[in-house]
Amino acid sequence: MTQAGSKGPFPALEAWQAGGGGQKRGMFSASKLTPEQKDALKQWAAEGATMSDLQRHLKEDFGHTLTYMDTRFLILDLGIELIEPPKVEPKKEEKPVLIPTGKVTTTMDSLTLPGALVSGKVVFSDGETGVWMLDQTGRPGLDPDTEGYRPTPEDIKEFQVQLRDLIQKSGL
Repeated sequence: MTQAGSKGPFPALEAWQAGGGGQKRGMFSASKLTPEQKDALKQWAAEGATMSDLQRHLKEDFGHTLTYMDTRFLILDLGIELIEPPKVEPKKEEKPVLIPTGKVTTTMDSLTLPGALVSGKVVFSDGETGVWMLDQTGRPGLDPDTEGYRPTPEDIKEFQVQLRDLIQKSGL
């Protein structure tokens, strides 16, 4: 069924095509802009406008609706360079200065690590720190904060004594 005045089965599509909606339009040319409009684009870019900002200005201020790609080509044709904001690099986490205390200090966490029966922290005599845990089968584990760190045999013995005392005091 067709509407009055329409010859085909799709009157809305035919009206859209008749209005130019179905035809491909060519790329936007910089020659369609006045020198004042070109100067305004250059000024906005110098003030830090992004590609999207310039695209919006073209539409709202000058009545030219452009695709992002057309806007990009226009900017290239006009020789406009966009100012990119400086990239902020994340600050590297500074490792605290290790202060040798000459003794080993062992503490137990109030909130145990997942998969552990009990866990805590240790500071060795040279100031190096680490996380310790006993898993569900009673096997000990030590994860030093400095990769590859190995405590001295004396520190290991002191750590084992303190760990045994902590576990006995906790009732485990």
